[in-house]
Amino acid sequence: MVGTDKIIPTSFGSDSPRLLCMMMPIEHLKLSDVLLANNDEVAKFVTEKRRMEHLAGRYLLQLSLAKWGVDSSLIEVRRNEFRAPSIAYLPGTWKRTPLPSISIGHSSGYAFVALVESGWTVGIDAEPEDLVISKGVFDMMAKGDELSYLNNNPNQAVRLWTSKESIQKSARLGMNLNPRDIRIPIGETKSKLSIENSIFQLENLTSNGFFISISYCLGEGYDSIPEDKLLEQTQRAMSKGEDWSVGCKTTRSNA
Repeated sequence: MVGTDKIIPTSFGSDSPRLLCMMMPIEHLKLSDVLLANNDEVAKFVTEKRRMEHLAGRYLLQLSLAKWGVDSSLIEVRRNEFRAPSIAYLPGTWKRTPLPSISIGHSSGYAFVALVESGWTVGIDAEPEDLVISKGVFDMMAKGDELSYLNNNPNQAVRLWTSKESIQKSARLGMNLNPRDIRIPIGETKSKLSIENSIFQLENLTSNGFFISISYCLGEGYDSIPEDKLLEQTQRAMSKGEDWSVGCKTTRSNA
């Protein structure tokens, strides 16, 4: 696995937030080598393919965080109610340096990870360049003029599909954000989209035989738990010199 990970080049511009995108082929990994693996979830996987995808995605996340300067031994992966992932310090960890928001994806034997600095959210999605998407699903991903365009230009289906998926991930809503309500500008590799109260920056590119879409927007990519609030209160009390006492135990929740 050494040396198989690759940084995906992006060109959002100098005024964009710090961003890191990586990809890696999915190979067999030992559970013990993947600090951020969800042991309970891995144990429930019915297929070896899904197990390998999970481990590869979490391992690539581990590699990406190392490049970002984050120690994965202090980190756990959480999910919101829409299954969107985020990272947080393990309960009981006193370190509170802001963490990046994350997105993880898998496609045709590869894992993909995107990180963006705190205060933003990010989404990454990819499909093989030669993928053919059936016209039978076009009306599930587009409507109106966009659907007409898609029916007349089926070769653009992969670009629209990955673009919409990346925005769903960046919004941290998954399919609760209807892809038919996301209109992708035609013929542009980089674009800005306004959806409800959010502005999404979107870039489409190709790398290593994949069509890749990356998007980001202002937002909170962190999912808190009650222990976080207790620790923050304790830290504030300490900084004010107040009398305090709290018992903390650093544990990985396997969420």
